[in-house]
Amino acid sequence: MKKKLIQQTSEHFEKTFQKSPEYIFLSPGRINIIGEHVDYNDGFVLPAAINKYICFAISKNENTVITLVAKDLNETYTLDWNDTIQPIDKMWVNYILGVLQQLKEKGFSMMQGFHLVFSSTIPMGAGLSSSAALECGIGYAMNTLFDLGLTKEDIAKIGQKSEHTFVGVNCGIMDQFASVFGKKNQVIKLDCTTLEHEFHKANFKNYSLLLLDSNVKHTHLTSGYNVRRQEVEQGLALIKKQFPEVASFRNCTESQVLELKEQLGETIYKRCHFVVKEIQRVQEAVDALEQSDFKGLGKLMSETHYGLSQEYEVSCDELDFLVNAVQNEKAVLGARMMGGGFGGCSINLVEKGTENELITRISEQYRAAFGIELKAYKVKISKGTTLYKK
Repeated sequence: MKKKLIQQTSEHFEKTFQKSPEYIFLSPGRINIIGEHVDYNDGFVLPAAINKYICFAISKNENTVITLVAKDLNETYTLDWNDTIQPIDKMWVNYILGVLQQLKEKGFSMMQGFHLVFSSTIPMGAGLSSSAALECGIGYAMNTLFDLGLTKEDIAKIGQKSEHTFVGVNCGIMDQFASVFGKKNQVIKLDCTTLEHEFHKANFKNYSLLLLDSNVKHTHLTSGYNVRRQEVEQGLALIKKQFPEVASFRNCTESQVLELKEQLGETIYKRCHFVVKEIQRVQEAVDALEQSDFKGLGKLMSETHYGLSQEYEVSCDELDFLVNAVQNEKAVLGARMMGGGFGGCSINLVEKGTENELITRISEQYRAAFGIELKAYKVKISKGTTLYKK
């Protein structure tokens, strides 16, 4: 799959520009094993890069003109380094322009243009962060092409700020960080506040990761994200008032939340209880991975789903159905919704060799229940954004 993507992207570059690309880069999508909705609650996350990529074929040219070619969309956009860079009405272009503008603002004077063709195997809209892969791939390519001396952390931050400024999405840093820093068969325990991080082995041996894509996105529910943030902020303020030693959810205990159940009220209690337990589950998941305790990890994933669905209330009928459908499958150790919620994928830890049979069975059930075709992706944990060839 990777070689085919590289070959097709390179061939399209040659056909378009009548020469071979100077460089080929690969920038991966990401998953998050556990640690959902805690990035903005001073918690930890446990993401990893996966073997679904955007491939970039790129060469400098002789002038200041930049030509961007989105192979999969059959679209081209041209600009000049001397132009004022600002958002346009093509979303894919904005992810790239945002990065170029960040570099301009940082004082890099790259007055040589370039030709770029990119193509992807990261499913769009499935919550696998194709946007972060695009931003970080461009940042990494510019860093190599023009010898800018940027660190991996710089590239991740530029990607994040590009999304804030040119796409209008106030995202956290997890997606870009995982895309750039990923390592094969390792997850990243990341502190989204300080960016301190550590790698932990994730060699699943006889098990594999299977993503089941609900193929829905309930956009009318996503306003719930901002409401959740307000609710947990309100809850934390009350907890701090009662327990002055609590600096953040990170050093808040479950017993403290339980003690304030009545004062918090049912809804805010549920939100805070989920956050405290999820922060705890991330560390337990790290321990389980280190000990190759995959049953323990699966149990934690399923507990997270229950919390996201019943306490944080960011799931939806389709995701709940997909997670519930595999609960009695012997080959499935655990499952949960992944990402912000209200649609997207479930992530499942399953016995190797059982995936196809499971996909067929769950697809039939899902089609019967919702009239929607399920998509499934088998993924492996891979290395982050990289130069494939020079």
